[in-house]
Amino acid sequence: MSKNFYITTPIYYVNDVPHIGHAYTTLACDVLARFKRLDGFNVKFLTGTDEHGQKVDKAAAAAGMSPQAFTDKVSQNFRELCSVMNFSNDDFIRTTEPRHYKAVENLWNELVKRDEIYLDKYAGWYAVRDEAFYGEDELQDVDGKKIAPSGAECEWVEEESYFFRLSKWQDRLLKYYDENPDCIMPSSRRNEVISFVKSGLRDLSVSRTTFNWGVPVPGADKHIMYVWLDALTNYITALGYPNMDGEMKDLWPTAIHMVGKDILRFHAVYWPAFLMAADLPPPARVFAHGWWTIEGQKMSKSLGNVIAPQYLVDTYGLDQTRYFMLREVPFGNDGDFSHAQMIARVNSELSNNLGNLLQRTLSFIQKNAGATVPHPAQLQANDQLLMTQIDMAIRTVRDHLDKQEFHKAIETIVGLSNSANSYIDSEAPWTLKKNNEIDRMNTVLFILCEAIRALGLLLLPFIPDSAHKMLDAIAVPENQRNFAAYGRAGECKPGTPLPPPAPIFPRFEEKAA
Repeated sequence: MSKNFYITTPIYYVNDVPHIGHAYTTLACDVLARFKRLDGFNVKFLTGTDEHGQKVDKAAAAAGMSPQAFTDKVSQNFRELCSVMNFSNDDFIRTTEPRHYKAVENLWNELVKRDEIYLDKYAGWYAVRDEAFYGEDELQDVDGKKIAPSGAECEWVEEESYFFRLSKWQDRLLKYYDENPDCIMPSSRRNEVISFVKSGLRDLSVSRTTFNWGVPVPGADKHIMYVWLDALTNYITALGYPNMDGEMKDLWPTAIHMVGKDILRFHAVYWPAFLMAADLPPPARVFAHGWWTIEGQKMSKSLGNVIAPQYLVDTYGLDQTRYFMLREVPFGNDGDFSHAQMIARVNSELSNNLGNLLQRTLSFIQKNAGATVPHPAQLQANDQLLMTQIDMAIRTVRDHLDKQEFHKAIETIVGLSNSANSYIDSEAPWTLKKNNEIDRMNTVLFILCEAIRALGLLLLPFIPDSAHKMLDAIAVPENQRNFAAYGRAGECKPGTPLPPPAPIFPRFEEKAA
């Protein structure tokens, strides 16, 4: 089994500031990257910004800035998002970097050499907002305007253009989807892509001449590369392409692209076609997740309901925000952000469930077991049952995350916490203390320490700061905070002094108006 893992966010378009949707995609990638690192993998986690194209050119002009100065400013907002949300990305790529120009030019030249690109004239409907071309049959007439499926207004464009021979890749794309059933997920999105490709592919215009903010086409000064051919190449730029050794050799075969459903076509149709046409393997998987609404309404500037990640962190807490966003809805579905539901999740699962388990266990050890990890005696059936559930939890969480089922992974962790709370209730160490059954009491408390340790390790990818505090509370050494030490391999050491317990998951209390 490969112990390499490459995970990417889409590179975010720099015509606006980051919102909850950007944070959601990157958070999902961050959790996968953290989990795989803990599981002994060589991981690369990439995010960054897409800085070329007509939309950016227009946004820069509206701001009274040059495109480069504008992108320098806005790209920094996305770098800061990584800090705000405690993302662990290994690289941050910008499409205005020299390394990217080199990679894109090489890919273009490779496609030209293989006769996959030719010069012709383009006439058709183009949406500046989407940086996408649409067929007449895809558009709606609304108040005399041509509207794309995304809601973007389209304009008629006629210009000389280079074309990529996308139509010749229709059958080979369908064969690729058939032979790699997990290459597009979830399955509903896979079906959409297959249906689109089966409906017929036209050759794709891959250059523009009406503006000049982009990567110049080699040897054709008036042509700028189509922004999606430019942007998608970032994923291999970051691995050192055109150098096919090193990271390209080790990491590219494992690539998972995490994208919003609105850009699935570019990643699951155009991108694999570009790659195969250049004799490069497609990514291992493209996963398209859903969109967030806010209190049941679509996010929009006009409604004033766009939520900045910093606001969520300031209001609810960093780890609480991370937890809620991946807990609330199945990844791949659309989700709704609700203030009331956020508070309910934080209080019921983090404070009442996890927090209660920690406080009851650790306070009792502090007062009644010498403030050290207790020495266990012989295990009984109930002890073995909980220990078995602990052993199984890592396998279940691993399986769910390998399928990007974040909510199911968290459900498994919450289920283990529920079981530990039921265990402390049924075994009642306070009663054992009262009855002077000290060996049995210490055994129960040791098992509870093991449950807390397992929960802390499993939560490290999701809520790293809080999970480390959980592991601090039972004195887990730094070098044992990984999955190699999960379960019996890294059991708590009896006699280890434990610090006085402190609340890790406070209840969220509404502030009086």
